[in-house]
Amino acid sequence: MKPKSVSKRAKAGKAPSSATIYDIAARAGVSKSTVSRVLTHNQSVDPKTRALVLGVMKDVRFSPSAAARNLSTRSEARIGLVYSNPSVAYFTELLMGALEGSSRNGAQLVVDRCEAGNLIRAYESARSLVQDGIAGMILATPLSEEAELIRELLDNNISIVGVGTSGVRTDLSCVDIDNYRAAYEMVNHLIGLGHRYIGFVKGHPGLPASQNRWLGVQAALKEAGSRAARPRVVQGYNTYRSGVDAADQILSKDRKITAIFASNDDMAAGVMSMAHRKGFNVPQDISVVGFDDTIAGIVWPELTTVRQPIAEIGATAIQLIMENIRAIRAGAAPKIQNHLIEHTLMIRESSAPPRQ
Repeated sequence: MKPKSVSKRAKAGKAPSSATIYDIAARAGVSKSTVSRVLTHNQSVDPKTRALVLGVMKDVRFSPSAAARNLSTRSEARIGLVYSNPSVAYFTELLMGALEGSSRNGAQLVVDRCEAGNLIRAYESARSLVQDGIAGMILATPLSEEAELIRELLDNNISIVGVGTSGVRTDLSCVDIDNYRAAYEMVNHLIGLGHRYIGFVKGHPGLPASQNRWLGVQAALKEAGSRAARPRVVQGYNTYRSGVDAADQILSKDRKITAIFASNDDMAAGVMSMAHRKGFNVPQDISVVGFDDTIAGIVWPELTTVRQPIAEIGATAIQLIMENIRAIRAGAAPKIQNHLIEHTLMIRESSAPPRQ
């Protein structure tokens, strides 16, 4: 079930002191996008409809939002970031990049982090940011897959960039790496070292990147044929704790496993902790590899992982948003751009050939 709008609808005969675009649309009997076009002085609105909407605004003492003013008068812009991914390390890197991009582009970043999986809260956060006057928004996965939220933001003339999306998009600009290819390459690295029995900790099931990484793992194993056995797979949730639990299951049930690939670094750290607890030496007894490159200097031995330039992704997202905001201010249509940023395999001490 999709989250319901959290705005209180204006009632006939009452004049709320802080009405929203949703209230205006309901009272005037028009769409939110029509109200938005009136606010931004779009000449495509029929004069009678414009007069009706303006009359409702006057009746309810509506104060045009800063979002509309941003589109027409301000040289700077406020950009929102709503985040509901459970990985703290990933969020920190993304935030640092977005802050750097905002500084370079003269923008102000407004951040709201929600509990993972709480879509109602995420919708509330996004709508609150719109009412507070943002002109653009970064939607980090899984929010970048929410079609209804995307439509609402576009109806309000918000420039959007998705991070960690399911692939090439036509409804919003996206910035990401090739998760499928990166996971494929990491599995080939392990097979190349001589590992035949490999465990895999899947990423959070609600994230498109997790599915793409799993598909890359499957492709590499299929291509390897008899050089790789059927993997031992356990569902993880992108947290350290889920990595600990997954490693406990893998190492307790299959002593043949000589390598474990975790779908993010937080889980890889949990895998290494459990391996040490069970008496395995890393990498002499078991190799452990991860994905993201967010904790290389924190765990021992240093983690072999896929480096995705998360900070660069955040900065690029800001740049794309600002390009579209400037286009809208100039009366041009915003561009839909899909950016793939190069990843790198970081081969470090946690991976080695299996013990003979």
